[in-house]
Amino acid sequence: MSSETLVIIGLCVVALATAIILALILSTRDGKRRRVQLMQRFGPEYERAVEDYGSEELAERALLTRAKRVKQLKLRDLADETRLRHTSAWQNVQRMFVDDPGGAVHEADHLIKSVMHDIGYPVEDFDQRVADLSVDHPSVVQHYRAARSLADANREGRANTEELRQAFVHYRALFADLLGEVPAPMRYQEARA
Repeated sequence: MSSETLVIIGLCVVALATAIILALILSTRDGKRRRVQLMQRFGPEYERAVEDYGSEELAERALLTRAKRVKQLKLRDLADETRLRHTSAWQNVQRMFVDDPGGAVHEADHLIKSVMHDIGYPVEDFDQRVADLSVDHPSVVQHYRAARSLADANREGRANTEELRQAFVHYRALFADLLGEVPAPMRYQEARA
């Protein structure tokens, strides 16, 4: 082999190695950028997904799958008439809470499903509803989980009136977000207290 051939082979090896290193750097940057975008979009749901899936890579894949699924749904804004109907129903459920807290929590759960249905979300499966909501409503989806957990405890006879009040507060946060209302600021930790 001539020295010119060795130089050409050496240059090709260096160019290939440089291209691989550059591709890895760009891939890492893209991965970090995607991670930051997902963290911003999903908020606390991102950390929950990482915990549930055991790694950032698996969690990110799941969150991207959720986003892709929701993008394919035919979600729509509520018409003013529908919004007013739901608001009126919510006021009735609130009044019901005084005399029948358990029944009011049960009705609040049904009203949330009704609102979701009218927006265009499939409502058959709770876990799927939560996953779908986490895409466009990540700041309140934890309220839905907490409310549902307390509602389940109520159905099993394990919830007291204060826990039912907490469930109702959680449902209210989700209801307001779905209707595009701006409720008084409330963090998840405050609602749990």
